[in-house]
Amino acid sequence: MASAHLPPTLAQHLCFKLYSTSLKMTQLYKPMLSELNLTYPQYLVMVVLWEEEGLGIGDIARRLQQDPGSITPLAKRLEAEGYLVRDRDPKDQRNRVLTLTPAGKDLRVAGVRISEQIASACAITFKDAGQLMDGIDKLNDNLGE
Repeated sequence: MASAHLPPTLAQHLCFKLYSTSLKMTQLYKPMLSELNLTYPQYLVMVVLWEEEGLGIGDIARRLQQDPGSITPLAKRLEAEGYLVRDRDPKDQRNRVLTLTPAGKDLRVAGVRISEQIASACAITFKDAGQLMDGIDKLNDNLGE
């Protein structure tokens, strides 16, 4: 680590390690997702819906640790692409519930293929990936909201 008298170098900043790795991961996804007419943020919305359909914008925003206002335009573009339908929530007419269309459900097969390609490109073991994700989850929890 850095001495008490010198600031840490760039290589000693955890935030930079996370940032640069995140950029590389996003760039790795980009060409695969462009074949599906998806951006990375749109893909994340689809991943959430593949796990559980019928969620509201707020539910998706919480799962993605985003503001609901950033999810709405993503959902609108996914609807225009034909991957989902935004309906009024019968419990709260102000909210929209997202349901996958058959095309959105079919896209899940491509999502699995992309996940496999990403795992291969990362060239780390399943165990190492799990440990890394556990550590990042712990860091995320420690940083709070």
